[in-house]
Amino acid sequence: MSTVLLFIKVGYIDGFFTELLHSWGLAFIVAWPSAYFCAYMVQEHILSRIEFY
Repeated sequence: MSTVLLFIKVGYIDGFFTELLHSWGLAFIVAWPSAYFCAYMVQEHILSRIEFY
């Protein structure tokens, strides 16, 4: 996804792969905690509606 978005935004330029790794790293820093937070919230929401005996 980062490759396609970077290619659409700036095209193929010198240092394309360096920019790709930089943008991938920034996306990873944002996406990883976001995924954990969203998964936690969904899990809490679903488990609160299930009755355990």
